[in-house]
Amino acid sequence: MNASPIRRCALITGGASGIGAALATRLAADGCRIVVADINADQARVVVAELPGTGHLALAMDVSSPESVEQAFENAEIEAGPVGILVNAAGVMLTERDGTPLRFWESGLARWETNMAINARGCLLTAAAYVRKRLIQPVAHGRIVLFSSVAAQTGGSKATFADYAASKAAVLGFMRAAARECAALGITVNAVSPGQIDTPMLRKNIPAGTPVDAGVIPLARFGEPADVAATIAFIVSADADFITGATFDVNGGQRMQ
Repeated sequence: MNASPIRRCALITGGASGIGAALATRLAADGCRIVVADINADQARVVVAELPGTGHLALAMDVSSPESVEQAFENAEIEAGPVGILVNAAGVMLTERDGTPLRFWESGLARWETNMAINARGCLLTAAAYVRKRLIQPVAHGRIVLFSSVAAQTGGSKATFADYAASKAAVLGFMRAAARECAALGITVNAVSPGQIDTPMLRKNIPAGTPVDAGVIPLARFGEPADVAATIAFIVSADADFITGATFDVNGGQRMQ
């Protein structure tokens, strides 16, 4: 498909590293004005300084905090203009406690609540803030893209992924319902579901140099952040106007094990 970029402002949460940073670079190259919103504001500024084009912005945002989300959106709208594209790439993968693998019945509530607060509640808070702004000032081709994971479908690659898998499955349920509610507003809501992508988050669980099992990933390699960024570039393009409520699997063919 020949994805035609939409020239507008894109706010990317978790944009200071990994897939979010790769997406910021891709959409900036496509001509978008980028707002990198991340809990690590210093690193967000580093990413923004390296983006092609001008008019980009770095902001501090804790996606689990309603106050932080609202303030960041307010600042983004004032300094960068109406946000046409929201990509919620912020996420966390807590599967152990103090380096010790724990099953869900051993781990208590803290790990569960942290995974849910960032991965699931973050989607609700950022999407809600975005839609409230667009009710005041509509934009053409409104886009919300949320991050799930292959773990939402497979349960994860370890026996300690229950909390993370549940949080990412919650994203898919929210996405489908939000797509229905936003349709009349001209806003599409979709999700990407990455598999094993070579990011710092992956490397916390899989050391560099680990061989890829083609029986698990048929394409026999870990994905690159640019693979996911390219998929999102299509989702937010004008060519995707008739796609909403969909999940885009970017996983090299990985299936239920």
